[in-house]
Amino acid sequence: MQGKSQFVAVASIAAELSDVMDVAKEISLAAANAKAIAFRAGEKAKGFQPITDFINELAKETIGLVDAINEQAIQLYQLAVNEYKMTAASNTFDQVNRLAMNAAYASSLDSPLERVGQNKLECRKQFQNHVEHLLEQLGDVMHPARAARVIAANSRIEASQAGEYLQSLQAVAESVDNAASVIHGNVQRCRSALSIISFSD
Repeated sequence: MQGKSQFVAVASIAAELSDVMDVAKEISLAAANAKAIAFRAGEKAKGFQPITDFINELAKETIGLVDAINEQAIQLYQLAVNEYKMTAASNTFDQVNRLAMNAAYASSLDSPLERVGQNKLECRKQFQNHVEHLLEQLGDVMHPARAARVIAANSRIEASQAGEYLQSLQAVAESVDNAASVIHGNVQRCRSALSIISFSD
């Protein structure tokens, strides 16, 4: 059951991260569109122009963080596989040990049984360490998402002074705000999935 819950959690994390990556790319596209609009608006959107650079930087930062987290998620999956194998081996040895309890050479199983138990504990420890590291990295993704919401609020203020370009620039602000909200939700679901398996036996 434990192995299954780990695989399901890691698979769901991979799906959520894929969504985060897509949204981050959308933010980058929104920044490019906003830059073009601000350029056309000229002086009317002068304050909006540097905001587009911030939006783009946040998108790049998010994409970089998600790339790194994806690598960690792949390693976490491998650790889950290893732990599953070690648990299966440990259970098999335990069963053999019980069946051979009164056999002549039953004590010969003691050493391999201990080794398998140690390997299982080591796999579990590595998995837990990896989960904790991944939780920290997911926390890092929250920073650009929060910053994006602040930038979206500033974008609305700057857009209000852009005359006929108001609606276009406000649409950019809305898309950035929505994207930040979506990323926040995705990351929270990743963290929840990790927390469920983190300390379960």
